Amino acid sequence: MTYVTCDLAVSVDGFSSGPRQRLDRPFGDGAVDVLTRWMIETPDENKAELDAITAADAFIMGRNMFSPGRGEWDPEWTGWWGEDPPYHKPVFVLTHHERDSLEMRGGTTFHFVTGGVEDAFGRAREVAGDGRVSIAGGATTINQFLTAGLIDELRLHVAPVTLGTGDRLFDGVPPLTLEQISGRTASLVSHVTYRVVR
Repeated sequence: MTYVTCDLAVSVDGFSSGPRQRLDRPFGDGAVDVLTRWMIETPDENKAELDAITAADAFIMGRNMFSPGRGEWDPEWTGWWGEDPPYHKPVFVLTHHERDSLEMRGGTTFHFVTGGVEDAFGRAREVAGDGRVSIAGGATTINQFLTAGLIDELRLHVAPVTLGTGDRLFDGVPPLTLEQISGRTASLVSHVTYRVVR
């Protein structure tokens, strides 16, 4: 049976991005430096967590995580990660606008799914089989999967800052019971893993 994980860098008050996401600020105003600083400045200290983020057989992400644009696609845009994205597996991108699949170096192929959460999940599960599917973000996409009851394990990487506004984890999600299964504090982040109790 497919096991579904999710990793998300958040502020203490639960935001995964600030307001006004755009090309020069993919995480929005005030968020990119503080939420992902641990990934950039202390990767050795956080190697296990960084490795776990990309240790899945298929990935699902929202349009906002793949692209700063809205509306019709810019065919020149191939994602934030350069020619060799870190996923190295199929990635299913939720969108309202059709686009042909995009093959990248290293084994990453982006597939653009217009059929919604269930369609993307079905396609990712078909690829993963009894392996793992990772819901890569952002918060709005993760909230949809939590609401649909499709996440087994929620791994939060909590930066010691509050943002006060932006896209927030758990907004609009019905009450959940979470069982903490691990926790570790590093110099710039606290890693907390929960099992979502069905």
